[in-house]
Amino acid sequence: MAGLPASSIATAPSALAAPRPTLSLRDTTALIVGTVIGVGIFRTPSPVAAFAGSEALVVLAWLAGGLISLLGALCYAELTTSYPHPGGDYHFLHRAFGPRLSFLFGWARISVIQPGSIALLAFVLGDYVAALLPLGPFGPAICAALAIALLTGINVLGIRHSKATQNVFTVLEVLGILLVAGAGLVVDPAPPASGAAAAVTPSGLGLVMVFVLLTYGGWNEAAYVSAEVRDPARNMVRALVVSIVLVTVLYVGLNLVYLRSLGLSGTAASQAVAADLMARAMGPAGAGVMALLVAIAAFTSANAAVLTGARSAFALGRDVSAFRFLGHWNGSTGTPANAVLVQGAIAGALVLLGALTRRGFETMVEYTAPVFWFFFLLTVASLIVLRRSDPNRLRPFRVPGYPVTPVVFCVVAAYLLYSSVRYAGVGAVVGLVVLATGVLVMRLTAGRTASQNPGEIPP
Repeated sequence: MAGLPASSIATAPSALAAPRPTLSLRDTTALIVGTVIGVGIFRTPSPVAAFAGSEALVVLAWLAGGLISLLGALCYAELTTSYPHPGGDYHFLHRAFGPRLSFLFGWARISVIQPGSIALLAFVLGDYVAALLPLGPFGPAICAALAIALLTGINVLGIRHSKATQNVFTVLEVLGILLVAGAGLVVDPAPPASGAAAAVTPSGLGLVMVFVLLTYGGWNEAAYVSAEVRDPARNMVRALVVSIVLVTVLYVGLNLVYLRSLGLSGTAASQAVAADLMARAMGPAGAGVMALLVAIAAFTSANAAVLTGARSAFALGRDVSAFRFLGHWNGSTGTPANAVLVQGAIAGALVLLGALTRRGFETMVEYTAPVFWFFFLLTVASLIVLRRSDPNRLRPFRVPGYPVTPVVFCVVAAYLLYSSVRYAGVGAVVGLVVLATGVLVMRLTAGRTASQNPGEIPP
């Protein structure tokens, strides 16, 4: 998209406001933890236990998920400290593979990945609020739309409001997990399993890791606030590592509690393992408490998704003049307000789609997963490319074990891409079609960059 005469290049946005470092180590850690600890940990332990076949393998799988996530986080730590930018993955892909692929990612990010994730979390929030209040048949979708509107408004108001919301709800979320764990420790343990552990098949082990790694997903969102972190050379690495270690401790500990309280068979058979545990500990009131905890978790993750998602749309707006309206940064509030509003509108439209299909959550999972894993794989691969193409770049942090560390993570990401395509349904087809339309949009906007150095922002 570069290489046109100077007359075809829009005025460089050097005079425009740009992100400033306002996020502390605590803010960044809360953002990552709040993004990762979503609703998955309250649901995925059941299929993990079912496919694992033994309690030992369940625990090992959750430990392995933390280790694999840590490998990916170390790769992102090098990328974010070497190339801090609000575009995150978009910026890394541009530097490694050029403007066409980065444009497709930017298009996917604003039309598929992030709005789909926000709508997915909003549907979960609506479903669990409906468990507490009589909302009617379309109540969950209405609640989801209102949640998106509220979070969009909070993030338009500014980074101070959005990060304060994130910090408070992340604390509530972690306290909720500790409450569930505490409840599991006071109930009588499940009777020991009789007979030998079931043998796990290679396909079963693969499915175990699919569910585990999906539950660990979200830490990569830190890349989109790398330009807003104070002392990023130190704090980005610390925030990523501390967050993954904390989440791993919580996940492994909570699964040990599930196994102690419900046993392997009880955990595997449960459709709402945390709710069943709370019901054993607290009786009927436990279901209401659990619904509130899941709603808090969904709200926390959705706020993080709104905050980080708009940053990549902002970066695209700075590069492509056709999307210039997305590249406006409000210096007084510290937020890309136009990008936040557009993102909220697309997520709201997806809520409407989910309401019409009556399969809101499932449709959004199918819609986002294949596209997400495709670009996730390429982003980690960009670390290897940039080591070769930009060897003189100052790298405050270098991933240990290079090149084995990024290669191992790329293999895992490729497997999850394969799995998401193989097992997804109609929603995946729609997501891939939307991605394909980005090729047409790219052709229509080819060459019309907003600056001579795409992907760059004012210092």
